[in-house]
Amino acid sequence: MKTRLGKKQQGAAAIEFALVFVIFFAVLYGVLSYSLPLLLVQSFNNATAEAVRRSMAVDPTAANYGGLVETLAKSVLNEKLAWVPTAVKGSLVPAATYNPTTKVLTASVTLPATALTTIMPVLKLGTITVPSLPTNLKAESSAQLVP
Repeated sequence: MKTRLGKKQQGAAAIEFALVFVIFFAVLYGVLSYSLPLLLVQSFNNATAEAVRRSMAVDPTAANYGGLVETLAKSVLNEKLAWVPTAVKGSLVPAATYNPTTKVLTASVTLPATALTTIMPVLKLGTITVPSLPTNLKAESSAQLVP
């Protein structure tokens, strides 16, 4: 025989589950939605650093040294970023510039944050946007190439 107290408690577990599930889902969605942009930025940092590092191997006495350094850096950037999803790859802007006056090679990768909406949904809760990203995801590395 059920008591009156037992009937009052019948829906308590469902309500508690609903409240805990909402919090759990919000945390899980936050972790997942920020992991891809962070992975991309780390990959951009690795690619630009590797492009600059490999470009130091070019012979400084070679004809068209600046052009060779830029070409090698761009090819390394493309090689290192080959894994990026095709939906995002078209928006990537890899660049390498060599300044012959200062002898500085700069490699950079830029991705507009709006390009990520093609592969991951953006959750808008009033004034809160998840993930809230800067306008561009960018990484840049430079080195002075002194012969």
